[in-house]
Amino acid sequence: MFLQSLSLRKAGVILFFYSLAFSLHVSARPATFLQDFRVTWSDSHIRQIDGGRSIQLVLDQYSGCGFASKAKYLFGRVSMRIKLIPWRLCWDCHCLLYEFGHRCHYHLYTIFWNHQHIVFYVDDVPIRVYKNNEARGIPFPKLQPMGVYSTLWEADDWATRGGLEKINWSRAPFYAYYKDFDIEGCPVPGPATCASNRGNWWEGATYQALNALEARKYRWVRINHMIYDYCADKSRYPTTPPECAAGI
Repeated sequence: MFLQSLSLRKAGVILFFYSLAFSLHVSARPATFLQDFRVTWSDSHIRQIDGGRSIQLVLDQYSGCGFASKAKYLFGRVSMRIKLIPWRLCWDCHCLLYEFGHRCHYHLYTIFWNHQHIVFYVDDVPIRVYKNNEARGIPFPKLQPMGVYSTLWEADDWATRGGLEKINWSRAPFYAYYKDFDIEGCPVPGPATCASNRGNWWEGATYQALNALEARKYRWVRINHMIYDYCADKSRYPTTPPECAAGI
């Protein structure tokens, strides 16, 4: 349970959840934290709860913390439920920023990856789609194993409206919570034919593109919740990135 209630004017912390990862072993899901993950820095600021079935990340004046998957994978799906710090923060998803309400509750964050596209979801709503446009000469990750990386750290020098909002450290420590760790995919190293096996469930016909309902949700979230789009940032990218020109 969160003990802090911070206003936009009093704090600015960014929670990065950058992930592309997946595992073959699904019989015991959801997994405990240590089955699939390891602490990458500041283990004193990551606390296991409920026998390791959930974790608490801590940010204070001295340190943030981070964790990563033990293995890397090719294609599949990763998901976990995350309860974020209960005030405005940014969700960074391949340089697209979104704001969502009700951060005092757990939300389901998912990344889905097959040969056709990569889709980022929040509560089963697609918020980012990266299509396979190799036919147009745009790179698509299909040979590079990926992992899950998540960190909680202070970034109020740039993340909060260019550093205008500063953290009120008198309200520290700040907490974020993770649970229901679920990874499905092809581990690397692992069976050589797994990633190319079109019989994997994530390669099925149902998952080749967003369905009609997902497409409507995707348009809705981009209109109502997206606060930054790198495709439209001419100051950083005077030349439009090729994947933006191809349509995201």
